[in-house]
Amino acid sequence: MPAVALTDHGTMFGTLDFYQAATAAGIKPIIGLETYLAPRSMTDRDASRDVRPFHLVLLAENMQGYHNLLQIATASQLEGFYYHPRIDKSYLSSHSEGLIASSACLSGEIPRALLARDAERAEQALSWYLDVFGREHFYLEVQQHNIPELDLVNRGMVELAQKFPVGLIATNDVHYIRQEDAELQDILLAVQTGKLLSDKNRLTMADDSYYLRSPEEMQELFSEVPEAITNTLAIAERCEVDLRRKEYHLPKFDLPNDVQPKGYLRELCQRGLEVRMGEQAQTPEVQQRLDYELGVIHKMGFDEYFLIVWDLCRYAREKNIWYNARGSAAGSLVAYALNITSVDPLRFNLLFERFLNPGRVTMPDIDLDFQDDRRAEMMEYCNQKYGADKVAQIITYSTIAARGAIRDVGRVMNIPLAEVDRVAKMIPGLQQGKSPTIAETLEKSPELRSVYDSSPLMKKLIDTASRMEGAIRNVGTHAAGVIISDQPITEYLPLHRPTSQSEDLPIKSVSQYDMDGVNYLGLLKVDFLGLATLTIMARACELIEQRHGVHLTLENIPIDDPDVFRYISEGHTMGTFQLEGSGMTRYIMQMQPTDISHVIAMIALFRPGPMESIPEYIDRMHGKKEVRYPHEKLIPILKDTYGHAVYQEQIMQAAVELAGYTPSESDDLRSAISKKKEKEIAKHHKKFVEGAVKQGIPREEAEAIFNDWESFAHYGFNKSHAADYGVIAVQTAYLKCHFPIEYMTALLSAWKNNAEKCSSYVAEARNLGIEVLPPDVNFSGYDFVIEDRPDGTAAIRFGLGAIKNVGQGPVEMIITARDDKPFKDITDFVRRVDLRQVGRRPLECLIKVGALDSLGQRRALLSAIEQLIAVSTSHFRAKELGQLALFGISEESGAGIQLTPTSKVDLNVQLEWEKELLGMYVTDHPLRSAMRLIADKLSHTSYELEELADKEPVTVGGMVKRLRPLTTRSQNEMAFVTIEDSAG
Repeated sequence: MPAVALTDHGTMFGTLDFYQAATAAGIKPIIGLETYLAPRSMTDRDASRDVRPFHLVLLAENMQGYHNLLQIATASQLEGFYYHPRIDKSYLSSHSEGLIASSACLSGEIPRALLARDAERAEQALSWYLDVFGREHFYLEVQQHNIPELDLVNRGMVELAQKFPVGLIATNDVHYIRQEDAELQDILLAVQTGKLLSDKNRLTMADDSYYLRSPEEMQELFSEVPEAITNTLAIAERCEVDLRRKEYHLPKFDLPNDVQPKGYLRELCQRGLEVRMGEQAQTPEVQQRLDYELGVIHKMGFDEYFLIVWDLCRYAREKNIWYNARGSAAGSLVAYALNITSVDPLRFNLLFERFLNPGRVTMPDIDLDFQDDRRAEMMEYCNQKYGADKVAQIITYSTIAARGAIRDVGRVMNIPLAEVDRVAKMIPGLQQGKSPTIAETLEKSPELRSVYDSSPLMKKLIDTASRMEGAIRNVGTHAAGVIISDQPITEYLPLHRPTSQSEDLPIKSVSQYDMDGVNYLGLLKVDFLGLATLTIMARACELIEQRHGVHLTLENIPIDDPDVFRYISEGHTMGTFQLEGSGMTRYIMQMQPTDISHVIAMIALFRPGPMESIPEYIDRMHGKKEVRYPHEKLIPILKDTYGHAVYQEQIMQAAVELAGYTPSESDDLRSAISKKKEKEIAKHHKKFVEGAVKQGIPREEAEAIFNDWESFAHYGFNKSHAADYGVIAVQTAYLKCHFPIEYMTALLSAWKNNAEKCSSYVAEARNLGIEVLPPDVNFSGYDFVIEDRPDGTAAIRFGLGAIKNVGQGPVEMIITARDDKPFKDITDFVRRVDLRQVGRRPLECLIKVGALDSLGQRRALLSAIEQLIAVSTSHFRAKELGQLALFGISEESGAGIQLTPTSKVDLNVQLEWEKELLGMYVTDHPLRSAMRLIADKLSHTSYELEELADKEPVTVGGMVKRLRPLTTRSQNEMAFVTIEDSAG
C-alpha cells in the first residue's frame, strides 16, 4: 500500500506523529480531518436541532489545503464547539481551496438523506458540495461493514455517481489497526462510557471489521465497482503535503531604528555586564567568553530569541514580578548579562555548551520561574505584545499507564475491586523517572507472575491491560509551555479550546500538537512556570522593607553569610527551598556546609541513586576518608567534589581534557549517556578510548573510566540547574535566619490552602518562638499578617483565607467593611457587613474557628446565626431603599443584638472544629500535655516519616483517630491504625 490517510474526528492531534511515522516507513502520508458540519450555523446551539452534525471527510491535496485544514480544525474548536467541534457550510465554502472532500460514513449529510429515502435532499446536498469543491475534488464513499443500512446507502451512492456523474471511492471506517484489536477498542469504549463489558445495552461497534483492511481485501469487497479502488490511488497521487521544518519561526522583535538584532544584543550584554560585574566585565576572560557565546548564538540564528526572553524579564522587573531562570541556561554568560539568570557562570564554572550546543542546532530552552501568584500577568503581557493570535499554550496527551490499565480493564470486566487493586499495586511506581510496563514487571516480579498463572481470568486481565498501556486517555495543558509565533499560529498548527485546568489563564487557546510537534515545526516555546518560593520571597522582602527599611531582591540577598550556613547546619531547614524534609536536613547537619558549593552539591546528590554516595562524600569532605581520583588529569575537574563525579558538566570537561573532545562533542557524549542512546554510546566509547590513548592514557584505564561514566548516566545532575537552585536555597535560608517572622508569615500565606504544610509551618513558627494567633475578624487579613502588640513583641495572625468553606469574596467583604476601624460588637458587625453576601455557611465556619470570639461566645453566636443574618438583611435592604439616616443607623433605629448567655463550647469540640476547618489545632492541642510525657521516647514526628527509607524502624506516638481491624488470608488478625501527633 503506497499511501495511507489519517482523518481523526474533529481534531488533528495525531497529524505530525502520523506524518513522521509514515514518511520514515516510506509510505506517503495523506493529511486529513473528519470534520463535523453544523446542520445550521456553527454558532447555533439549540439542543433539539443542533446536536447531530453531519460528518465530512477532508483531505489536503496541497499546502493550501493543509492550511485550510488548520483553519477548519481551529474554528470548529474555538468558535463552533457544541457537543462536537463544528464548522458550517459558509465557513467550509470559504476554506475549500486545496481540499479533496468525500461524503463520509453513515453520519454524512448525503448518507443520512439516503437512509431517510429522501433522494431529492441527497441530490441537493451533492450539488452543493460539487459547487463548492468542484467535480474533481468531491467523491462519494462506499463502505462494507456489518450494518444493514449500508446496502441501501451504497446503492444510492452508485446511482448518484452515475447520474451526476461523480467519482466513487471505497473506504473502510478504521478505528483500530489490526482486526484482533477490536476487543481493545470495545474495552476502551466501555471504559470511556463507564459500562461493564457484560452490559448488553452499551455503546459498541457492530463487528470487528473496523480495522485497516489490506488492498486485497478492499479489492475483493468492492469488485463490482473497481473504479472505487482506482480512484483512491488517484487521490493519493494528487496529495502532496510537506510538513518538514524549513526554518525557525521566531516572532519579530521590535528594534530601535537601523539596529540589527546582533548589534543590539551585544550592546545589551556589555551594559548588563558592566552593571553586574563592574571592572571585571572588561577582563579578557569575560570578553572572550562573551564573544564566543554571541558568535555561537548568531551563527545558530538565535539573536532574537535572547532578545525576546530578555524583554520578558525586563517587563517582569519593571512590574516587580520576581522571576528566575532554571536549568542549563545558568551556563550562559549572555543570559547572565541580560539579567535572565542570576548565577554567574564563570564563578561557578558552568558550561555554555550544556545549554546551547553549536554542533546540534536546536532551539534554546530557557525555563522561566515566576511568582506563582503573578504568572498570569506575564502571559497577558505576551498576549498584548505579540497578539493573542500569535500566542497559545501547549496541549498534553495523558496516556493509560500500567496501574491505570489494570484498574480500567478490571472494572469493565467486573472483577472485584479488592482483587484488581491487589494486582495494580504489584506494578512498581516510578523508577529513575520511568514507570515499568506490565510486561517488564511480569518478567521481574514472581508475585505478579504467580497471579498471572493463577487463573484464566487473571491472565486475561493482565494480558489485556498490557495491550492497553500507552493509549491516550485524555488531553490537558502543559504546565508551563507557551508558543509565541511570528505569524498567526494557525499558519503552522491547529488550535484547541482551553482544557479545564487552563480556563482561568489569559491565553485562551491550546495547540493541537504537543511539545514534540511544536519543536518539530520550529516554533518558539517559552516555559512560564509558577514557583511558590518566589512568591514567598517577594512577600517576605516586602514585609522586611515595610518593617525594617531594608530593600532585598534576588540580586542582593547574600549567599555567603556564615551565620546562614551555621543556621541550616543546626537543622533549621523547614520552609527553605530544596532543603526541608528530614532526609535532606539530616544530611545537611552531617555535612555542616560552610560554602554555597556544598549546598549545590547536596542538591545534586539528594536523589535516588546518588543519595547512596552522600555519606562517603561527607566523609571525604571532612577528611575522614581519603579522596581518590580515577586519573591524575581528573584532579582539577573533580577536586571540588572530592573525587566524586556529581555533575554532568564534569563528564563534559573530562572528555575534553582526557580524550581531546571539543566542547560541542562533549555535550553530545553527555546527551548520549544520559538518554541511554546505545548506538551513540558505542560510537563515543570507541572515540573516547582512542582519544585518551592518544593523550597518553593506558587503554585499560580509559576503558574503565568510560564504563564508570555509563553507570553514572542515572546519577549525573545538571550543575547549572543545581547552582541556580542552590542560590535560591541559601537565599531563603538567609531570610528565615535573619527575618524569621517576615519569612514565616509569607510562607504561611503561600501555603494557607495546604492544611498539612500549614500545620507544619505553624509548629515551626512556634518552635522559633513566634506566636501564631487564631483568626479574628478584627485583625486578620485574607493572608497571614504580622501583628505588632503593645508590649513591643510581634506575632503572626492567622489569615481568614485559610479557613475552609469561607472563600475570598466573603473575606474581602469583611475586610473592606472593617477598614481601619475594628468592629465594636456583634451588632456593629452585622450592620457593617452585608451577611446576605457573606452567606450562612462561611459565617458559621468563621464562628466555629473563633474568628468572631471578640464579638461573642461561639455557642451563643451559632445559636443566633439566623437572627444575625436577618438583622443584617433588614439593615441593608433599608439602606438600599434610602430609609436610613444620612449618617447611618441612629440610636433610635433599634436596639442592639442581645446574645443569649450560654455555656462555653466543650474544649475538645472546639478543637475538632479548628482541626476540621483550619487543618490544625490553633488555640490548644489535645495532645499537648500527653506529648510532654512521651517526647523523649519518640524518634520521629509524623511529618518526617515520608522522607525515611522503607522499613526503617521508628517510634512515633499520638492519639488513635481510626482503627480498622481485619483478618489476613492466613487467618491472622491485624489492623490498620491511624494516629495523630502534634505535627499532623
